[in-house]
Amino acid sequence: MAVHAHPDDESSKGAATMAKYVSEGVDVLVVTCTGGERGDILNPKLQGDTYIQEHIHEVRKKEMDEAREILGVKQEWLGFVDSGLPEGDPLPPLPEGCFALEDVDKAAGELVRQIRAFRPQVITTYDENGGYPHPDHIMTHKISMVAFDGAADAEKYPESEFGPVFAPRKLYYNQGFNRPRTEALHQAMLDRGLESPYGEWLKRWDEFERVERTLTTHVPCADFYEIRDKALIAHATQIDPDGGWFRVPMEIQKEVWPTEEYELAKSLVDTSLPEDDLFAGIRDNA
Repeated sequence: MAVHAHPDDESSKGAATMAKYVSEGVDVLVVTCTGGERGDILNPKLQGDTYIQEHIHEVRKKEMDEAREILGVKQEWLGFVDSGLPEGDPLPPLPEGCFALEDVDKAAGELVRQIRAFRPQVITTYDENGGYPHPDHIMTHKISMVAFDGAADAEKYPESEFGPVFAPRKLYYNQGFNRPRTEALHQAMLDRGLESPYGEWLKRWDEFERVERTLTTHVPCADFYEIRDKALIAHATQIDPDGGWFRVPMEIQKEVWPTEEYELAKSLVDTSLPEDDLFAGIRDNA
């Protein structure tokens, strides 16, 4: 189960990993917390389109349907309302009724329902910083942590309301946007005399003094990078197919960095680090 804040997050974070496991016969469910209703139209080719602006929720739902088919995953909506990304100094208050202002335990209950119904052995989500500080990403982290434990807690979340208890075995944080990967791809582009899209990224990394995460798990999935990109492009309002996401040639990506990274946050099974499989320790004890 991959828990994400908005439609398109599933295609930019861990998509090749999901496609790999689908190819192996693993059941994969994406849980999308919000509908992306307050998301901006980031693709310059679609900006100014009145229909999209007025029907952004419906458009993003159709984009999610297409990405889901491309990845071969199942998908469920939790039904919360996008909080938007507040901007300004000082930051404006979050809009009433948005996901980030929900009661954490109550919102986690909706995720508990999904966990108990799907019964995943492994859950992926965001770290406490949300991967980046969008209020919906941070809230996704909060409810994922509560729901991971709460799915097995019949007292906190009664079976009569939330379904039979179930204990997932492992929980991971997506860490695909990590510095070692970014530096490796940046240097590979420069070594080949190509312009790198990552120069500004690395400058901002230093400016924000971002704390490096522990990368415990490197999943080999380069054979599924094309599927990842196709799913990402399906989110046409969010992704410019001619933009920075796609400026590193595929052959360089596969050669220089053929894995997606995760940070093991919780485990109820014994495993040895580093790992190359999210199911490490689970397959052995099946």
